[in-house]
Amino acid sequence: MQRIVGAASSLVARGGKPLRFLIVGGLNTAFGLTIYPVLLWFVPSLRIHYMVALLVAQAVATLFAFTTYKLLVFQTQGKSGRELVRFLVFYLANYAVNWAALPLLVEVAHIPPIVAQMGFTFALAVLGWFWHNRVTFSSESTR
Repeated sequence: MQRIVGAASSLVARGGKPLRFLIVGGLNTAFGLTIYPVLLWFVPSLRIHYMVALLVAQAVATLFAFTTYKLLVFQTQGKSGRELVRFLVFYLANYAVNWAALPLLVEVAHIPPIVAQMGFTFALAVLGWFWHNRVTFSSESTR
């Protein structure tokens, strides 16, 4: 078991920030997909107010993602308030563009919804890397 952990640590260390970004992105995706049903299962009042549960789940998942990217990927110190605002700007813009683009991709371009959303998610991951690396957690932007 120690060999496996050691090999994984070595791989992550050699891969650096981009590999950590991919791994943490997978963790964030798993967490984000899990939190909503967990809220519905374990907080009975949210079963009736499922849209409130969605809002809570999105807020918790976004804060979880911010924390994991800050601590595990970009490893920045201080300036959490500024970084959080930049992080939220990216995700709020993403949600807005997603809401506008998905109907166009499905209704106009005739792309199946799941395929369209998967493509959008992949594009978001690529854009997210550049945005978070150069804006959210950039050493120049956190001074």
